[in-house]
This record gives sequence, C-alpha cells and structure tokens, in this order.
Amino acid sequence: MYTPILLGLLSLYAASTTSAECTREFLIDATNRYLAAQVAGTSDDFVTLAAEDMTYTENQVPLSITEGVLSEPIVIDHNRSIHDAVNCATFTELIAASNPHPYVIGTRIIFDSASDDDLKISLMESIVTDEGDWAFNATGYLYWNSLETWDPIPEDLRDSRETVQAAGDAYFDRFKNESVVVPFGVPCSRLEGGASTAPLNMTGDSCTAAGLPSTLVVTDRRYVVDEVMGAVDIYLGFPGLDRSQGQDPMPDSHLFRVEEGKIRYIHTVSSCVEDGCGMNGEGPPPPPERRIRPVNKPRVRFWGRW
Repeated sequence: MYTPILLGLLSLYAASTTSAECTREFLIDATNRYLAAQVAGTSDDFVTLAAEDMTYTENQVPLSITEGVLSEPIVIDHNRSIHDAVNCATFTELIAASNPHPYVIGTRIIFDSASDDDLKISLMESIVTDEGDWAFNATGYLYWNSLETWDPIPEDLRDSRETVQAAGDAYFDRFKNESVVVPFGVPCSRLEGGASTAPLNMTGDSCTAAGLPSTLVVTDRRYVVDEVMGAVDIYLGFPGLDRSQGQDPMPDSHLFRVEEGKIRYIHTVSSCVEDGCGMNGEGPPPPPERRIRPVNKPRVRFWGRW
C-alpha cells in the first residue's frame, strides 16, 4: 500500500507531467551540471537551478538534496541522458562500477517556470541502487552497456514521440495481458541491474526469453520521451518486485531504446527494501554500509526475476 507521503508525491508526479516547454540546449546544460555536481560531491552550484519548493527523493524517500547521494563524490564510468523538450524533463543513467562504493543510478528531473524565462527544477527523483538491489552488478551493467549502440536517430528515420512512448507502454500493458503485442525488435536485449538477457539469444529477441509476468498491473507511469535518441524512460512503482513487501510498489525505472518502432534495448534500475528483494537466494554477503532504504529490513540475496 502507498503511504500518505507517497500518495502526496504521486499527486505531484501527475501534476508535473504538464511542465513548461523548453529547449533541448537548456536541458543538455542542466544534465551536464547535474553530472558535474555528482562527480564533485556537492550540489552547491546545481541547486541554483532548483525552485524554492522543489521536491527531491531517493528511492521514493523525500530528502534534502544536500543530504542525498549528491553530497558524495562519485567516479562515473558511464552516463547517458535523454532530454524531453516538450515536457521539460530529463532522465540520466549513471554507472559507477569503479567507484569505491559501486552504484547504478537513474535520475529524473522535471523543470517548471513561474515565468517564460525562469525555468527551475520542481521535481527531482533518483533511484539509487547498490549491492543487494535488483540483480545489482555495476561491472556487468557497464560491460553489457558498452556493447550497445545508442547514437542519435537520423532525422529521416525518427519515430514520433507517440510511437516511442507507445512501445514502452505496450511492454507494461503486456504485464497484465498476455494478448498484448509488444513491438520487440530483432535483436532485442534487456539489461536488469547488471544481468543481461543478450546471451540467451545473441542475434534474436532475448527480451522475452527470460519470461515476462502476466498478472501485474503497472500504474503511476511517468515519462521522459526523447525522439532524437529514440528513447523513453518510464518511472513507476513496480508491484511485487520485493517479495518481502507483498504487492507494495518498489521504485523502478525502465529505459527503452526504440528504432523504427521496435524496442532494441531495455535498461532497468530497481530498488529493494530487503537485500535480494526477499527472494531467499544465496550470494555474496552485503557490504557493511547501505544507502537509503524506505524501511530497515533483514537482508537476503537472490538471482533471477521471474
């Protein structure tokens, strides 16, 4: 069940989907400043972009931006950002495999304005994953990502925003209805936490090879759509991800690369409450320190989703 705090945040999320329109150049500069802040471990310069009433969360927990992961300098081995000039939103994927404390982080930022020339961050939400989160392996995430191609789509081959978003929506609609046809490309691969489906079918569709659920209703979808990159990121609460929490939704991001209407890559970043999402598997012991969790729970390890 959602807590009252989360219900309030969900109302904010819904309202934030109608943010002001802005330029791609502005959004690129903003993500560059976000990356610089994370490398430096200080938000002092970056927060000049923030509105006074900005909401900041990590793994759905409201925080002060000065208390979160931005206060920690991180060695970033890879970053990828997409920019939505219609909704004035960005999504950034960070892989920190060589950092002393490895992370994979997904951050969504929404800008709004009190006036046409004064865009400010109204909402910033990060999913900060580390050891014990869903299939976490930053080294694996970095390796499989390095084999992928995410070049801008040539202008004459770009899909519409609607087509790109519809591909991601079809994926989640399939979670509750097996008859939904998802436009998987060939090849297609899915990267979750550091585990890739690519080895299951190196030249074909491996996005479905590891199986998909058929009884999950995924709501509260929040979008960042970038037709230049052929990408849509969908933020959501993933029901049943952490077995120890029943059907309570867990913080989750799915980033889709769409080429000619077909899904080519899927990247997920998913946070758990218990280590291993309560699946009672075995693996390396957890590190002595963990970052933010919604609640403190005993931790166990696992491997595999469905």
